[in-house]
Amino acid sequence: MIKSIKSVFSNKNIRKKIIATLLLVLVYKVLSIIPVYGVDTTKLSTIIEANKWLSFFSALMWGWLSHFSIILMWLSPYINALIIIQLLWVIVPKIWDLQKEGEQWQKKITKMTRWLTLPLAFVQSYGMIVLLNTLAWWTIIDLSDTKTVLMAMTIVTTGTVFLMWLWELMTEVWIGNGISVIIMAWVLAWVPGVIIGHMTAWTYSLFAWLLLATLAIIYVIIKFTEWNRRIPVIYTRTWREEKSYFPIRINQAWMIPIIFAVSLITFPSIIGQLMTSSANDNILKIGNFLVANFSMQNPSWAFIALYFLLVIWFSFFYVSITFNTENVAESIQKRGWYIPGIRPGSETATYLSKVSGHLNLFWGWFLALIAVLPYIIWKFMGGQSVDFIISASWLIIIVSVILDMVRKVDAELKMYDYSKYN
Repeated sequence: MIKSIKSVFSNKNIRKKIIATLLLVLVYKVLSIIPVYGVDTTKLSTIIEANKWLSFFSALMWGWLSHFSIILMWLSPYINALIIIQLLWVIVPKIWDLQKEGEQWQKKITKMTRWLTLPLAFVQSYGMIVLLNTLAWWTIIDLSDTKTVLMAMTIVTTGTVFLMWLWELMTEVWIGNGISVIIMAWVLAWVPGVIIGHMTAWTYSLFAWLLLATLAIIYVIIKFTEWNRRIPVIYTRTWREEKSYFPIRINQAWMIPIIFAVSLITFPSIIGQLMTSSANDNILKIGNFLVANFSMQNPSWAFIALYFLLVIWFSFFYVSITFNTENVAESIQKRGWYIPGIRPGSETATYLSKVSGHLNLFWGWFLALIAVLPYIIWKFMGGQSVDFIISASWLIIIVSVILDMVRKVDAELKMYDYSKYN
């Protein structure tokens, strides 16, 4: 292992990429603590600590609410734009036909997503300000002051756009996905605080058990992430048949289903909180019902079941969009390959869709179980919040990112070794 680390840092190209990525992560960290002009962050932090709903909402917003950061919305407008584009991709035939253009299709989709992010970010920034004012029962930003509101909306929108550019720059600089690196950096930044909390509370035995449980979960996630189904294919364009394999990974949806499910499952509790301030008795009852049954801080069994089902559904939905079996079957046929016992064309597409569905069922259930596991533990522990050293949901991201980095660094090292002999 030490030899591998030395070989990585002895490679000048990879060393430059690591340093550049760390500097970009530092820029992102600085952005996360720069507040929007005109907001009293000291008073806001005090209110967040006293208000359980603001505390919950701050956790959903990655903790940046306490600073009312200029990247307050993070990349949520971009994610929303991506969801809309993917839905339009299925609904609108013209967008669906763009995928036939290959690399140009990806560039057009990326451009459309960027342009859609801008108006979504501007509209969402206003909704965010109104929502926070309502939840805080205190004027964070005076909505009657048009100039102040527009300035805050512009600053927050600019922060989101700049973060999007920073993420894309990080993707170009590093040999991985920039947004994954940002998420991993954010998650790992919480680990020292968790460890110090256990040390100061003298809960050494609990910490030891949680550490062992975290390592066990990491092992299981690695096995699930690396596992794939190898579809045998035969190549017949030469004078003899050559056998090969076409791998389909079980982890096709990554963490996207959980991100989509969380964004949807939190809406009822937020809307319910807004409805509890109504003077109408019927609206008040509905609001109290939503707050009591769909709160992530006090989850009911109905909330856990719905969250579980949403993760599975989004897993199938996302894979059905990103893994086009008809295109894959067509590509296999053009390359002169065929799957033994399966006719080329529509039968191959149907077979691949069936295999992908079975694999996705395993991953969807595993992902859903990981997502709801902390809430199930919370229920059986009588309301006591006990989680791993790193939340199991975030462990999936960290493990996936690190494995992807290891593969790409290894490939670049091999490429460097080959170039020395040319």
